[in-house]
Amino acid sequence: MHVHVAGIGAGDSGIFINEAMQTSWRFPVYLRAFGVTHERLEADGDVVLLEHLNAEIKASTRVSKAVVLAMDGVINERGELDRAATQIHVPNEFLARELPGFEHLLFGASVNPYRRDALERLAIVKSQGAVLIKWIPNIMYIDPADPMLREFYHTMAELGLPLLTHAGRERAFANARDELGDPARLAMPLELGVKVIAAHVGTDGETDGEANFDRILPLFRAFPHLYADISSLTQINKLGDLANVLAQPELENRLIYGSDWPLQFFPLVSPFYHLGHLSLSQASEISSIDNQWDRDVALKAALGVPDEVFERSGEALGLR
Repeated sequence: MHVHVAGIGAGDSGIFINEAMQTSWRFPVYLRAFGVTHERLEADGDVVLLEHLNAEIKASTRVSKAVVLAMDGVINERGELDRAATQIHVPNEFLARELPGFEHLLFGASVNPYRRDALERLAIVKSQGAVLIKWIPNIMYIDPADPMLREFYHTMAELGLPLLTHAGRERAFANARDELGDPARLAMPLELGVKVIAAHVGTDGETDGEANFDRILPLFRAFPHLYADISSLTQINKLGDLANVLAQPELENRLIYGSDWPLQFFPLVSPFYHLGHLSLSQASEISSIDNQWDRDVALKAALGVPDEVFERSGEALGLR
């Protein structure tokens, strides 16, 4: 499975979040979900997020490891980080340095392909043990269908680095260019041999009057190396999406588990929202599970997610 980490900091020493995000109503909600306070982050640094996450995974009986995701920023016309336009920046350097100290956490790198040294960065993160490259095109301002990215995709394929990319509308940040989340734009990296994991199966929003979910399904028929994760599909704003996803024949053997951590908490997620599919006793039993990872897996399993979906992450990431 994979997670997002967000905190406060600057440069390679920590995580940068711009003022728009820090003053958004979302920020204190995220901090509560992380199990930390703003004051503790300021006092002890962003590594406390990794400590908390590693401890939760260690205590889980259902999840053994998590991929912690870096997040590159917006890149300007000089091929450099545009901090003013970047809402969140989780540096590869920070995670590559800290994660070896946590046995239950894996390194998910992020490289914006518009960086002037993007190819070199791919080689570096691969050597540091990165298991994938993470994008949110909507906030990183990446066009996955840009012909200028062909060499970048060729290098990703040669290095065996899968691309985990947001697909569909993005609502977790202060602003987004959602046309860049059009799942149809993923055809180019797939054609060039990149293994792609489409986050949330494109279940949010539409492009050119067509639901993004409908736009992504033909890609699964065309490309056997396209996967999708089921993160966010139990949230209150996506009721019914998980059942719809599981019913699609195109998605058989293509789904993997994803948590959308830290967005696994009430009121965003609750088994009681799914009483149309669960009994009251089932919902009560799942709700009583203390560990958030075990609770998340139990809810998705009870809603019909097959066991093999929870076991397929290693295959998708090229891990044993």
